[in-house]
Amino acid sequence: MLPIEIIYKIILILAVFTVTLVVAMYSTYAERKVAGFIQDRYGPNRAGPFGIFQPLADGLKMFTKQEFIPDSSDKQLFVLGPSLAMLTACMTGVVIPWGGDITIGDKIVKLQITDINIGILYLLGVVSVGVYGIMIGGWASNNKYSLLGALRASSQMISYEIALGLALISLIMMTGTLSLGEIVRQQDEGLANVVYQPLGFLIFLICAFAETNRAPFDLPESENELIGGYHTEYSSMKLGFYLFAEYINMFISSALIASLYFGGYNFPFQHSLGLEGNMLSMVQTFVFFMKVFFFIFFYMWVRWTLPRFRFDQLMNLGWKTLIPLAILNMFITGIVIGYKNGFFNF
Repeated sequence: MLPIEIIYKIILILAVFTVTLVVAMYSTYAERKVAGFIQDRYGPNRAGPFGIFQPLADGLKMFTKQEFIPDSSDKQLFVLGPSLAMLTACMTGVVIPWGGDITIGDKIVKLQITDINIGILYLLGVVSVGVYGIMIGGWASNNKYSLLGALRASSQMISYEIALGLALISLIMMTGTLSLGEIVRQQDEGLANVVYQPLGFLIFLICAFAETNRAPFDLPESENELIGGYHTEYSSMKLGFYLFAEYINMFISSALIASLYFGGYNFPFQHSLGLEGNMLSMVQTFVFFMKVFFFIFFYMWVRWTLPRFRFDQLMNLGWKTLIPLAILNMFITGIVIGYKNGFFNF
């Protein structure tokens, strides 16, 4: 018989996986509703009340559509591309602290699948592997538009991961840890990290848009230039995996922003409400998801507000603006930390 701790972990893994898929699924519905509101039109309104069953109809359509694999493609890599994109997207949620500790019987259970001491490095590593799913799909399709989209995606992610990593270095210097759980716990004792790292937050936010291929950084799949970019030749659920992975990445990046810079599941005056134990944990989890949903809405708001960048503008922003600003922010953070620790008292 499995130990009770392992059973709790399995339940938590299944719960996080299910929540991730459901949020990603209904993000497609929210995307079209937000677009409809901004463009003064109705969104989905036929499948169920207010179109609430539209994501289920889309999923059924994806599963039942005819699957087409080009004769000139590399069959094995063609299948591996979307599989790898989906796998890496689902792997990122294991280090996110979704709420405070809960008590079940005499056991204290963390609402975090694993709190490894190199959580940020793990996330950067998994995200870096995710681009291979796009590259493999673009290459295996044997289509010039797919290949151009894959090349755009790889150059875009390499460029913006540098600025994103430098912004995180400043945060790590300030908190002294790579553990996401510890970073969230530190924000319970004081102000949110965005107060101390406003420039780092802005850089991280812009890079998150680029890393998830969201507008105005959706150059790898710009329909008016590349038909569909790296997934031009995909159909059925393989196309669904690519589209679904993007929404999962948007959900996880929103959770990361909330955890790193906005206190995670902590909120002001939480200890003065008289709540404790599991009730406090439930409220903390609810607050955390409200923060996540706000940033998901922000992603959508930006998509339907700003025009797409040209590719040279995208590269210039990454290399000539964000990276120098991230380096400057790192130096300023080091000077402030050094001053507080008395390194400059001669």
